Amino acid sequence: MEVDAVTAEHLLTHRRQLHTMPELAFKEVETSRYLAERLEALSPDRLEVGVAETGVVADVKGARPGRAVLVRADIDGLPIQEAGELAFRSARRGVMHACGHDVHMAIALEVARAMAERRAQLSGMVRFVFQPAEERGLGAKPMIEAGVLDGIDRVIGLHVWSELPVGQVSVRPGAMMAGSDMFTLTIRGAGGHGAQPQYTVDAVVIAAQVVSAIQTLASRETAPAAPVVITLGSIHGGSAANIVASEVVIQGTLRSLDTELRARLVRRIAELAEGIATAMRGHCQFSLESAVPPVVNDGSVATMVAEAARTVVGEDAVVMFEPLMVAEDFAYFLQARSGCFFLLGGAPEGARVGHHTAEFRIDERCLQLGFRVMMAAVLRLLQQD
Repeated sequence: MEVDAVTAEHLLTHRRQLHTMPELAFKEVETSRYLAERLEALSPDRLEVGVAETGVVADVKGARPGRAVLVRADIDGLPIQEAGELAFRSARRGVMHACGHDVHMAIALEVARAMAERRAQLSGMVRFVFQPAEERGLGAKPMIEAGVLDGIDRVIGLHVWSELPVGQVSVRPGAMMAGSDMFTLTIRGAGGHGAQPQYTVDAVVIAAQVVSAIQTLASRETAPAAPVVITLGSIHGGSAANIVASEVVIQGTLRSLDTELRARLVRRIAELAEGIATAMRGHCQFSLESAVPPVVNDGSVATMVAEAARTVVGEDAVVMFEPLMVAEDFAYFLQARSGCFFLLGGAPEGARVGHHTAEFRIDERCLQLGFRVMMAAVLRLLQQD
């Protein structure tokens, strides 16, 4: 289907308005209000707010029998101060839609409107789930526990991707995004005067050994062909140059496409850090903050989504992007129901801008393509076969 002028205008308006008002995980109050007001205008068969604190759920039922398909869009922003001078830049200091969730919401809102307008011809039911706290990997599970999957046959979601050209879509059967384990290592020693180290147990020195040793888990305990990333992104400890620190806190993330490998490496991170700290007369406490499984698409559903996408963008524009080591808690939906998560090309011309950066940008031409592909895919998934 082509995009009419009204839909095109709505897509831009929603995306830009939502971009100005990002909110962090489980604090998406104004975002949820914006979504609920526009969904209510569609007279949905069901509208529920406050799901998993700030989530929004709306059902659109067709006049004909068919399957029940869930469309998910994530709604939270990131704690990043936006750079640049966009006319619709973030109005919230220190918070930004630096991953494209504003794009996802805009597309889902317009798909909901289009489905509501086609109720008489629609087969089955489409449930639109606007999920909080994706960036922390904490929003999908409580929404599922709240019952958003009840009665659902298939699930679908998309992610705009700034490294995929506009006009292309990537649909991949099987694993397409990594699992993520966020952990904290709290190393404790005994502080003291920097001039009398013999009376101390230096937590900074222990932390330095732990940081170096953990890198060997990828280079020496994992097969070279197995994709795995261990990043220690935050280290905090000490208060002054002449004081031996008694405590250092290290925060990190493990990414892998293999569930068994993830479990083994999580165990080894804790063992290695605790063993080094003990050997150096200190202690280490390991805490697993969150654990999101890999995103694994159902093969048959991915095939249907790819077929639908080809009717929109053409045969050659549906590509097989390499699996990504980023994580997505849409994985929980895919564990519970057959479904597909796909990438929408949104690369801006003339620049490479990474997700989760202050300079993040997308080419807004992707909005219309994303709408058309999602419409085609959902209509295909509603069919009984």
